[in-house]
Order: sequence, then structure tokens, then C-alpha cells
Amino acid sequence: MGQTEEFGEELADFVRRVTELKAARSVPADGLPAVLDAAIFELDHVVGTLWPWYEQLSGPGAGAEGRSAHADRTEQQLLRAIFQRLPLPVALVDRESVVRRMNFAATTFTGVRAGYATGRPLTGLLAHADRGSFRSQVAAVARGEGDRGLTVHLQQDPRSPVRTTLTGLRPGNEPRTAVLVVLHPADDDAPVRGTARATAPVPDLAEATRHTALMDLVDVMARELLGAPAGDPAQVLHRAARVLHGRFADWVIADRGAARPERTAVLGGDDKAVQDIHAQDPAAAPLVVEAARGGSPALLVRPEDPQALGEDASGAPVLVRADVTSLLCVPLIPAPGEPVQGVLTLFRSAGRLAFSMAEAQALDVMSRHIALAMRR
Repeated sequence: MGQTEEFGEELADFVRRVTELKAARSVPADGLPAVLDAAIFELDHVVGTLWPWYEQLSGPGAGAEGRSAHADRTEQQLLRAIFQRLPLPVALVDRESVVRRMNFAATTFTGVRAGYATGRPLTGLLAHADRGSFRSQVAAVARGEGDRGLTVHLQQDPRSPVRTTLTGLRPGNEPRTAVLVVLHPADDDAPVRGTARATAPVPDLAEATRHTALMDLVDVMARELLGAPAGDPAQVLHRAARVLHGRFADWVIADRGAARPERTAVLGGDDKAVQDIHAQDPAAAPLVVEAARGGSPALLVRPEDPQALGEDASGAPVLVRADVTSLLCVPLIPAPGEPVQGVLTLFRSAGRLAFSMAEAQALDVMSRHIALAMRR
């Protein structure tokens, strides 16, 4: 029965990857070769792995592969040594590209702390055109089909190619093969951010500029919240929305409360669309409802489901009406375990870079400050 369940999971993974590759048909022409390679690779996987596996399950008996305790201990020691000593950025992911662990060099390289990245797909750090290919290659390595390498682009710096090396590991406490991802600049002569070299590395000015802009935003938000009147949570939300609108997001939707969220503010470009979205009942927006119940922050790039935020007063899907290319939806919680004070939903439209995980982390920090000010 275990073999059958594992085959079913593998088949479901294959279907999800194919769906993602179909959605990648809209990538620019120069990104299509990588998508085509990934599609061909998935077809090879069906012929070489899934079909023989199906025949094996259909026939008498099914073999089970085991691993020695000594090999498990050796791999655990190797993995520990890599994470503790390797100066290159390293992350351990599962077959779905979800981060299990990330070393310090990787957090410096990507600009995202390990605690935030853990439990989220590593593909959230990549440019959209690279995600399907990366998932496909990670899945292949997790299946035991050998080490792989491919070039991707980080969302925070899409102009600089990054070389990724993928290799399979089987930690003793993991039921399946995990994938070790090593990140390094595609240009071998380029300095690796967060690593020591014989000579001082050249500063990454673009990354420093983005980091400074985020710190400025956090500072402006803090000053605005400190000046907000106590005992008026709606006014606090209005102030926070004004800070985020324009400089950080094209649209900002603020909902107050948790059990029965109340729409407090909508800031956007089109006055009629703003009115229609403001008139929407937040209870009809699935992402808002989930966040209000204490869910985790949601970061979506080119969301596939147009109904993820329901329909506005005119009957049009909110994501379509606002021409959303990426969104962030965060619950406003003062501290873990405390009641949700409200929900903030931010949109970016076409022509603007999608939200990065570093920006999502910054908003997560600001959301706690906003919740504290609302409760004051």
C-alpha cells in the first residue's frame, strides 16, 4: 500500500508541474527554451519512471529499497558540515521546492532570513519565468535521477544570473530524498554576497538601494503610527494604508476586525474601481477570511485563481479589476497567539516588479507594529 501511495503522490506532483509549465507559455521568447527543456524532461520522466513504476505496481510484488544506518549517519554529518562551514549560499528543500533549512550565507545572498524562508517555496525568490524549470529539476533530483544545474534569476536582482547546483541527500530524519541547492553567481569571477574573499567584495549597489528603501519605509511607518491617536484603530489603519500606497503598492485594502472584518480603506488608481472594491464585503474575499482567522501571510505572483479575493460590487473579480500581477495579504497580529486586529491586502499591477520575499518580510514586521498601534 505504501508503494501505491508513493506512486499516487508522484503522479500528483507530475500533474502540478505540467500545469505550471502550461502557465509558463506566456513568458518572453528568450525564456521559452528553458520551458521547452523542462517539458521534454517531464515527458522523459513519464516514459522512463512513471510507466515502469505503474507496470511494477500492476504486477506481482513490489520491491522496497532500504538504507543503512551508517549511510544515514554519514549523510547527516555531511549535511551538518555543509551548513556550518560551507561559505557558499546553501538551502535544503523538499521535492516541492519548499525550504527546510537555509544557511547564513544563503540568507545574506537572498536578503531573506532563514526563519521566514523556512516552510515557503524557494521559487518565491526566483523570477517567474524560471520557476517551472527550477521545480522540474528539483523534482528530478528528489526522484534520484542525478545531480542537476541550471541558471536562474533572483526576483530581487533579475539582471544578474545565478547558477544553482542541485544534489540529492537523504537525511536520517527525513522519509524521502531532499535536495541540496547551492547558489552562486553565474560569473565565476563575481564575488559571492555574504562570503569572505582575499580581497574586499564589490558592494551590490542595487541590493543596498532596495534595502535602504525598505528601511526608510519601515521608519516612515513607525513615525506615522506613533503620531496616530490612541483608541482609534480605524484611523491607524488609514494612516498605515497611506504610507504603503504608491511607494510600496499600487493598491492597498485595509480591513478591520477578525470575526466580522469591516472594510476600512481602499486606495488605488481608478476612482470607480476603488468605490466598487470598497463596497465589497470582506467576508466574500477568501484570502482575507483566511488571514483574519490567523493564517500565514500570502505572497502570490501572477495569481492563477481570479476569485482569490472574490468579486467587487460590480460583479467583476477584484484581481482582474485591479489588474493584479502580485499581491501580499497579511493578518495584523501584535504577537503570536494574540487576536487578529485586521488584514492588509496589497496589489502591484502590470509594469511594476512583483513583491519579493524580502519585501514580504518587511511588511510582516510592519504588520505587527500596526496591530500594536491599533490595540493601543
